[in-house]
Amino acid sequence: MRVLKILLWSLLLGATAPVLAQGPEGRRMVIIDDEGFGLGHVMLLDAPDVEVLGITTVTGNVWVNRATAMALKGVERMNRDVPVVQGATYPLVNSEVLTERWEALYGKLTWKGAWMKQWVEPTQQSTPPYHRADDPVDLPGGNPTRRPSPEIAANFLLRMVHEHPGQVTIIAMGPLTNLALAQRLDPAFAGLARELVYMGGSFNPRQVREGVSAEQFAREFIHSPRREFNARFDPEAASIVSRSAWRRITVVPSDPSTATELTPALIAKLRTVSPPAIAAWISGMEPGFPMWDEIAAAIWLDPTIVTERQSAYVDYNTQFGPGYGDTLSWNEGYQPGLGEQRAEVVRTIDPARLETLMLRLLARPARR
Repeated sequence: MRVLKILLWSLLLGATAPVLAQGPEGRRMVIIDDEGFGLGHVMLLDAPDVEVLGITTVTGNVWVNRATAMALKGVERMNRDVPVVQGATYPLVNSEVLTERWEALYGKLTWKGAWMKQWVEPTQQSTPPYHRADDPVDLPGGNPTRRPSPEIAANFLLRMVHEHPGQVTIIAMGPLTNLALAQRLDPAFAGLARELVYMGGSFNPRQVREGVSAEQFAREFIHSPRREFNARFDPEAASIVSRSAWRRITVVPSDPSTATELTPALIAKLRTVSPPAIAAWISGMEPGFPMWDEIAAAIWLDPTIVTERQSAYVDYNTQFGPGYGDTLSWNEGYQPGLGEQRAEVVRTIDPARLETLMLRLLARPARR
């Protein structure tokens, strides 16, 4: 009887305790899937208890060849021996032409990532340079000298979860194309991972901060509170991933980002504590952006940053209509039962704790 009680308590604690699966040297294993390289990557790479197995890249804010070069430059700047593996160039179904047709029918999108040519309204943030998928990459400050892994991102993801079953966390901060491809190649993929944390989706965000940048970023959800770029860029991938049998899913929607901003003051603080190469890179950052990816990294590194979360079944609209790519969600019992998975949705965070964590991690001596 005593053995049975211990077993039941072990199962209960395993379902509710923070993720503690460990890899080499007692560190938690993670793969970062994203469309570039940012402060979220630096936080994870510098965290003392984390082993970054690799960075997989995908088209989103920029084309995947540019995202790969940015990631290679990032790990080179940090002098870290972490593989960078290039992923999907195009979404599963969506395309630039389809997006332009959608806009002609249903109105202009605020942000289109790699397909962005200009802002609809005057905007404080600079207009991003427009590139084609096969344009050569020429990064400001020079291209990386390192080369990407010859592997394909979906294959790398599959190989890692098979080599470390139940131990690998995937933190996705861009469109979910690579993860959907891996799932379609191997239906066991999601179940072999330890958990999925992804930045995507939108529930009911509200402007929290004052200022021009906060007001301008609020344009996207004033009339379309369920629309978010990562999911809207590849809705089919977002739906496939949401219906896959992960052991645990944490969704970081746009909602908590409205309380955050990469201000000039924060940039100055981060630059002051960082090693010279990272400090120089931070100096070139454009202020005013919410800290979407940094939240995704931070809530996994320190769950106490979350101040409100909610459990829901989540999926994404794949019908080519006005709600294409919108977030769908239900409470228990209301979901349609088409494979939707229960997820923990982060609704609010403590911005001060986020900034404190960022400063503490960036101040650590770079690990070789």
